[in-house]
Amino acid sequence: MSTNNKPIAFLPVFTGTNCDYDTAKAFTKAGAEVTTAVFRNLTSDDIVASIDEMCAKISKCSILALSGGFSSGDEPDGSGKFIANVLGNAKITEQVHALLDRGGLILGICNGFQALIKSGLLPYGRLGCVTEESPTLFRNDINRHISLIARTRVSSVASPWLAGFEIGEIHSVAMSHGEGKIVISDRLAKQLFERNQIAFQYVDPEGNVTMQEPFNPNGSMYAIEGMISENGQILGKMGHSERYENNLFKNIYGNMQQKIFDNAVNYLTSKRI
Repeated sequence: MSTNNKPIAFLPVFTGTNCDYDTAKAFTKAGAEVTTAVFRNLTSDDIVASIDEMCAKISKCSILALSGGFSSGDEPDGSGKFIANVLGNAKITEQVHALLDRGGLILGICNGFQALIKSGLLPYGRLGCVTEESPTLFRNDINRHISLIARTRVSSVASPWLAGFEIGEIHSVAMSHGEGKIVISDRLAKQLFERNQIAFQYVDPEGNVTMQEPFNPNGSMYAIEGMISENGQILGKMGHSERYENNLFKNIYGNMQQKIFDNAVNYLTSKRI
């Protein structure tokens, strides 16, 4: 909590991050106090200083939000690797785990979701837990960038981020990515569904979970669009919930306001975390 009793949301800005302004606006509108820091990597001294600054910011926040974009120019075969490597730094790992241990929340959207997956924070809730069976994000089936509105179904409400939602509720959410296909083993997918860790799935116009293009725009296995950690503190998703604003998407059908930012702020305010 800040001195004005608003939850502090920290948004680190990496090379290629381009959705931080929209994300900051969404959190501010929800009632959070937003802080940012640019991760500088031109020299080794810049990296050391950026790690220290990031540690200090995480130690004072109650929300860590990894915004969308194209980290390191959307590096080949694994967008989000750079952010995941930063999260894997021993000092930052310690602060991220301390944030979770004191009840804080973590959000990753698009490129941020990719970083959560590749670092192990999703679905395991801890950094450094990646194994050969871990899920990953791969190139879209159409092998190019997509930009469209997809319909997604709420598949779990086991998280502060999902408070007030109903299972089966459908949202129309902006998508913009080149690597958004969730690849996951049958065994792990079954486990995550049983633990209510699949947050959102792609659906067709009738509301049926689907693998069919363009309704499942990237070909994600089990139509997975987002997932949460087992304790619900971490949410990752491909869709850009932060891009909705009043009087935008007026020609789009459906519910476009996905109140994950309000949910997080309301939860932390009530808990005074």
